[in-house]
Amino acid sequence: MSGRLYGVGLGPGDPELVTVKTARLIGEADVVAYHAARHGRSIARSIALPYMREGQVEELLQYPVTTETTDHPGGYQGALDDFYAGCAARLAAHLDAGRTVVVLSEGDPLFYGSYMHMHKRLAHRYPTEVVPGVTSVSAASAVLGRPLVERDEVLTVLPGTLPGEALAERLRGTDSAAVMKLGRSFTKVRDAFAEAGRLDDAWYVERATMGGERVAPLKDVDPEGVPYFSLALLSSPAERAFVPEPAPEPAPEPAPAAAAGEVVVVGLGPAGRPWLTPEAQEALATATDLVGYGPYVDRVEPNPRQRRHRTDNRVEAERARHALELAGEGRRVAVVSSGDPGVFAMASAVLEAAADFPDVPVRVVPGLTAAQVVAARAGAPLGHDHCVISLSDILKPWEVVAERLSAAARADLVLAIYNPASRSRTWQLPAARDLLLEHRDPGTPVVIGRAVGGPDESVTVTSLGELDPAAVDMRCLLIVGSSTTRVTGAGVVYTPRRYP
Repeated sequence: MSGRLYGVGLGPGDPELVTVKTARLIGEADVVAYHAARHGRSIARSIALPYMREGQVEELLQYPVTTETTDHPGGYQGALDDFYAGCAARLAAHLDAGRTVVVLSEGDPLFYGSYMHMHKRLAHRYPTEVVPGVTSVSAASAVLGRPLVERDEVLTVLPGTLPGEALAERLRGTDSAAVMKLGRSFTKVRDAFAEAGRLDDAWYVERATMGGERVAPLKDVDPEGVPYFSLALLSSPAERAFVPEPAPEPAPEPAPAAAAGEVVVVGLGPAGRPWLTPEAQEALATATDLVGYGPYVDRVEPNPRQRRHRTDNRVEAERARHALELAGEGRRVAVVSSGDPGVFAMASAVLEAAADFPDVPVRVVPGLTAAQVVAARAGAPLGHDHCVISLSDILKPWEVVAERLSAAARADLVLAIYNPASRSRTWQLPAARDLLLEHRDPGTPVVIGRAVGGPDESVTVTSLGELDPAAVDMRCLLIVGSSTTRVTGAGVVYTPRRYP
């Protein structure tokens, strides 16, 4: 297989303006190629040097001529055509050998860049990608702090090598202009600006973003010593024409009548921003108020525009009413829950309280549940019929919990057990284990997921007979397998979709 050719833009000169992609490609390349004048020094290589590594093959593509005369039978253009053909052949040899070749280009590869001569000769023969770069025109505009174009203005980019009359004509007919490749053409370019009546508005930028950067009005620049890496810039006339006067202070308007806002009950997933759905992120971003159990509110990135209402864990009804009252005042309220708000969380509490707030709309935004995430970490233990149950007997009597556990065990359902234990509830999990063992084999797989998604996450696979309640706390979720649940030699837990 052949190698891959990349033409990468290095930007105007500052190595920090190299794109992340270009930097990566330079570091990964087998061959780094760059052009240089007859002196052999390459500005492109000096920009790319921080991203190059030892052991790379370097191909110096040294021009046989620049501005001097030549005795080549084809003249100046003939000498360059032979040079480009030879360079392309050298790079093709690397590509034929399967090597990755990166050709460096100051600015943008296809904007007056030397790379384009390789592209025209090689891109139809080899896999090729061009990575754009910041142009010198953009850099000069940024250095000046003056806009290039605004609204429906026209920007014209001209090479300074054009005849003076052509330059003047084009400068008269455009809003903004950048004239490249000054060097020996500087005097001609300056005279063209004067002939077009635009000299007083033109700026000179030399080596934008490089060491030795210089900015001056074009009319004040001495032609002696003007380098090739310089340009003349005629910035947007809108800079002068559309600067508005300060508007008078408007008269204060009467405060609008309070309108009903909205309550959105948002599932945060198990932990952190990576677990948020796009819909949840949008709901949090547009909220004016966040309401929830303190540790859950703390998961949301602080925003000084928002008010945060942190509450204790056992005041769900009061929290729900507070959120609805805020929305009744016209606030956009996000009530946050861990996991999914409809699974042992705040959605039910808010909807129950909403009966007293008929004018306040309520939306529920789902989130990844703890059962889903623990199951994914372990493999696929929820691959067949399963049920979800909470061991907490705070809001329902233990007799109901015990009856449901026994029924699920008799039905051979996989169980996802929430709220298995806490500091004040220590006997329920041993009791639940004993109930399940009346119907399940002691070897039934059990997954214990603790703080899944967080930095101290742990997932343990054990069996129902060896389950140690002392190793389980409120941050855990348990998955108890059915008679068909299996554990592979690699410790992966799954429940087949077919039932015998």
